[in-house]
Amino acid sequence: MNLTDWIISIMEQLGYWGIALLMFLDNVFPPIPSEIIMPSAGYSASQGQLVLVGVIIAGCLGSLLAAALLYWIGYKFSHESIFRFVDRYGKYLFIKSDDVKKSLAWFEQYGHRIVFAGRMIPAVRSLISIPAGMSRMPFWKFMFYSSLGTIIWTTFLACIGFYFGENQNLMHQIFSKVSYIIIAIVAIIIGWVLYRRHQRKNRPS
Repeated sequence: MNLTDWIISIMEQLGYWGIALLMFLDNVFPPIPSEIIMPSAGYSASQGQLVLVGVIIAGCLGSLLAAALLYWIGYKFSHESIFRFVDRYGKYLFIKSDDVKKSLAWFEQYGHRIVFAGRMIPAVRSLISIPAGMSRMPFWKFMFYSSLGTIIWTTFLACIGFYFGENQNLMHQIFSKVSYIIIAIVAIIIGWVLYRRHQRKNRPS
């Protein structure tokens, strides 16, 4: 049984709870991709097995619960403990200490808004929550930005499966183009943050 078949079997057995569980795992275990989970769930909704709104809510709930858990880990544990844990067990989660360090540096350099864009980027989605906690980002602000990004991304993926699930080639074409759109959005956000910082530095006191 391949990964896609396993994901579909979980959804068939557990329904919305299965979607929430899979999206939770997507955030803590990167090899389980939301790009398979949500389109598959959306396609099931198009066949009358599930309701599209329920699919989106379940996906968002699982993602945000995982984000909150990872934030809490970053907030409660010391930097040394987190890096020690990743060094020892990260290989089972396909995460390296360097990945966490890069995410932390990225977060501190570009600010809280990067959480919003990070929720729509594979791999970054799994890592951005821990640096947010480590940097003591206010929890309400973290959940606000996380919710915005998660709702947009989850809804998009579910609708792709709902409307185009029977045309796999078209779905792959859409995803290939969306990756460029996401990169452009992130670049715009980073550029805007850097521009504002430059303005503040050069503002006469």
